[in-house]
Amino acid sequence: MERIFTGLQPSGTLHIGNYFGALKPAIDMLKSHDGMLMVADYHALTTLKDSGNLRQNIIDATKDYLAAGLDTRKTIVFQQSQVPEHTELTWIFECLVTVPFLELSHAYKDKLAKGLEANAGLFNYPMLMAADILLYDTDIVPVGADQRQHVEYAREAAAKFNNTFGETFKEPKERINEDVATLPGTDGKKMSKSYKNTIPLFGTKDDIAKAVMSIVTDSSGESPENVYAIHQHFRDRQSLGELYKANKGKYKALKDALIEDIEALISPMRQVRDAISDADVIRVLNEGSAKARERAAAKMADVRRHVGVLL
Repeated sequence: MERIFTGLQPSGTLHIGNYFGALKPAIDMLKSHDGMLMVADYHALTTLKDSGNLRQNIIDATKDYLAAGLDTRKTIVFQQSQVPEHTELTWIFECLVTVPFLELSHAYKDKLAKGLEANAGLFNYPMLMAADILLYDTDIVPVGADQRQHVEYAREAAAKFNNTFGETFKEPKERINEDVATLPGTDGKKMSKSYKNTIPLFGTKDDIAKAVMSIVTDSSGESPENVYAIHQHFRDRQSLGELYKANKGKYKALKDALIEDIEALISPMRQVRDAISDADVIRVLNEGSAKARERAAAKMADVRRHVGVLL
């Protein structure tokens, strides 16, 4: 069975765009593969400097995936920082690649353009990501089209190591789901926390209603395009067409219908999430991290032999 590796960065509250664009596709794919889901807390350190927020984000991000349907009987869910082999392998890769090679990172350039501090972790993180992937003999890494370079970096790190020290790492392939949905936000732009235009995934019904009612509508048309663009992810096309035909010009009625349809999807997941305690999450992460470390330790023993540090 092919092994899939994916990661989630504990970076704060999720929205419905995250659900359709990342959570649901990843969970669906993990059902039929040997799956590993990593909570990438060390990656979060490149930008998040508040220890209290990071601890809570780790708990919350894990709850989100569990509530959305992740099956821990089929997928190893683990915490990156509990597996020190990740940072050990990162150092070895950093001794193989060049500074100009790392300077080509699109994500690094994008983050600098957004005004983030150019710390060394932000610069070197592609090698930590390569270590994340390669430690587990990963076959497939599901990514968005804009994240293809992450897997290319992992393949390059694997090739450099194999050419230098002998065949050790499998070169993974990316899987880009062209059908993954990109939801517009309440202002019509891509839904993003940075734009403050989101509809919360696990918010209360009142939270959802407040966000939906703020969706910008075109008062000159009979059908609010921004509302429809979000709504199409919650109903089949035929029933949605009938709803909008029957409510031409009735923007509030259409927004009310969207609220109810979002609530119908989220309410059962919210109930599951509310029943998951912090202790439950810690248990899941500890058990998964022990399994992940067993795999990582076996791989690193092989790496050390090839490098020459294992006497």
